[in-house]
Amino acid sequence: MRKAEFTSFDVAAAVQELRKQVLNAKVSNIYQLDNKTLLFKLRQGDDVYRLVVEAGKRLNLTSYALEKPLVPPAFCMALRKHLRNSTLTSIEQYRFERVVTLSFTGKTGSFNLVVELFGDGNIILVDGENKILHALLYKRMRDRNVLRGETFKFPPSTGQNPLELDQQTFINGLKAFGETEVVRALARFLGIGGIYAEELLLRLGIDKNTPCNSLNVSQMGEIYKCLEGLIHKVLEGKLEPVIVFDEKGELLDVVPLRLKRYDGLKHQPYKSFNEALDEFYTKIEALEKVEAKKGDEALKREIERLKRVLAEQEKALQEAKQKAEKYRRIGDLIYAHSGELQALLNRLWEEKKLGAEWEAIASKILAEKKDGLTPSKFFESLDKHGLILNVCVEGVSFSLDMQRDLYANAAEYYERAKASKRKVEGAEMAMEETRRRLLEAEARLKEVEEAALAAPLEVEEELAKRKVRQKHWFEKFKWFRTSDGFLVVAGKDAASNEALIKKYTAPEDVVFHADVAGAPFVVVKTEGKKPSEQCLREAAEFAAAHSRGWREGFTSLDVYCVKPSQLSKAGESGEYVPRGAFVVRGSRNWMRNTPLRIAVGVVFDPETGEPTFIGGAVEAVKAKTNIYTVLVPGENEGKKLLHKVLKVLAEKTPKDKREKLLKANLEAFREFIPYTRGRILQE
Repeated sequence: MRKAEFTSFDVAAAVQELRKQVLNAKVSNIYQLDNKTLLFKLRQGDDVYRLVVEAGKRLNLTSYALEKPLVPPAFCMALRKHLRNSTLTSIEQYRFERVVTLSFTGKTGSFNLVVELFGDGNIILVDGENKILHALLYKRMRDRNVLRGETFKFPPSTGQNPLELDQQTFINGLKAFGETEVVRALARFLGIGGIYAEELLLRLGIDKNTPCNSLNVSQMGEIYKCLEGLIHKVLEGKLEPVIVFDEKGELLDVVPLRLKRYDGLKHQPYKSFNEALDEFYTKIEALEKVEAKKGDEALKREIERLKRVLAEQEKALQEAKQKAEKYRRIGDLIYAHSGELQALLNRLWEEKKLGAEWEAIASKILAEKKDGLTPSKFFESLDKHGLILNVCVEGVSFSLDMQRDLYANAAEYYERAKASKRKVEGAEMAMEETRRRLLEAEARLKEVEEAALAAPLEVEEELAKRKVRQKHWFEKFKWFRTSDGFLVVAGKDAASNEALIKKYTAPEDVVFHADVAGAPFVVVKTEGKKPSEQCLREAAEFAAAHSRGWREGFTSLDVYCVKPSQLSKAGESGEYVPRGAFVVRGSRNWMRNTPLRIAVGVVFDPETGEPTFIGGAVEAVKAKTNIYTVLVPGENEGKKLLHKVLKVLAEKTPKDKREKLLKANLEAFREFIPYTRGRILQE
């Protein structure tokens, strides 16, 4: 059975990892994805984390883009009011239970967010005085209430806290369960759930159905030590996170430690338990959506129903055909033997007129039939109440209404034949419709089954698109890599200029600046290596292109480079150095008449065929792709220019990749073009 909710061990492992990653992170925003799920956007330095909190189910970091509602629910708005811009100061598991408390401190005060990961679950916001401010679900219960304004109480413990038990207390507690099977006793006594209760016994080779009073002290001590070992592994972060697949290769469980119960099954290891949880639950949700769309069971039931209907229609059709043929034949027989049948009818009525009883008449004619006399040989029986004569002609038995003319009887059978024929036509039409619907259903089922086979691949592709890559620090700036691999970074505005020089520039780096007001600082990250002349030329070109000279329509500019140590925020006496600007001291290395030009290119992923745009100095882009275009200052701007660039790139792209490129978002390469303005030099 596929995992449905967290265990106490899962909570402990997730909490240990979260403490290391997101403790002291700032809350940038909070989203409520559905009636049970919250998404916290946390920021710590340059790193952004997304924490998923799903009541009754899970708590983990995610690297996937999740769909957010356009209008946040009231609970989400309340959390934003109290927690946005606060700091996550602690993450604690309550008494090794499936309850986690996230503590936040900010300008509005200190708050605890209590997450219940058992049953239907709940998420409760508690203030600094331990009063309930808001809750996902408000409840009145026997042992506590979750109501606004009431003092918060944790849910009653499901068992003894294993972290507080010594060995003797554990043994005494287990003995008290008497005849109860040891696996049930462990689950109840410790509240650790059936999976880990079974795991302890599997590791020790103890039958889980053994009564507690049949265990000796030594065995109980071994169980305690095994439990202690598992807990210490989790709390010390010695994890072996894996996703477990069943015999069919479908997702079964995600666990922080390898479990003996899953020996022989396929395991997919992960670097962290949070990563494993993220992959497991995200794929489960995606697969469930695919399953919901499939409806193959309903289709199979519909196909079986249509087959039964078709069989019944076939049977009815055959019966109608037989009746039509039979009635027509009877009409023909009446005409073919009209003289003899009329003689038989006349004989019956003549005998009756002479005063004979119908029984006597029938007996007399039956006697004549035995002698083979005509027309008595056709006689079968006589219904004196309905005055119906039953005859058999040429092996066909049928009835004649003695009160009607012989030819009226024949006409009646012909009418019956016509009615049966009409039923045949109707049945054939109904069968045709049923066959059509059956073929459609079978074709749909085939599509669904083929889709089911492809579903895992489709899910993987879908999730790959939704995967949010952790951005590198330099992606906040304008950047490119030179033809020989050096990272070149430029400020976007005054604030980023300031940050680039102060925070991200090392003493061994090289700083460029175009000799014009309004130019950004451009830094070559050398990482201790000596940059080549080509690298420096490309960095200078990048600095010139992203200066105000581009907007003014210059064709070239002088660019200089200096060491970071030559930059200072301290001006001459009485001189103000604005934000983003620095005073340059000492000699400068000049690169005269540096051309203003930039290149935009595209590379394709060899596996998926997805396009990725690149930009930067011309030689740097040319070194990475032959699908590129060069731009210089010009009058074209905005989307008009972007469309032209995309068109030129598409013309240089092989036909099999062109369609994907033309569907690309123009915004993906807008930032590569200074001021989104210019003209294409090479077409």
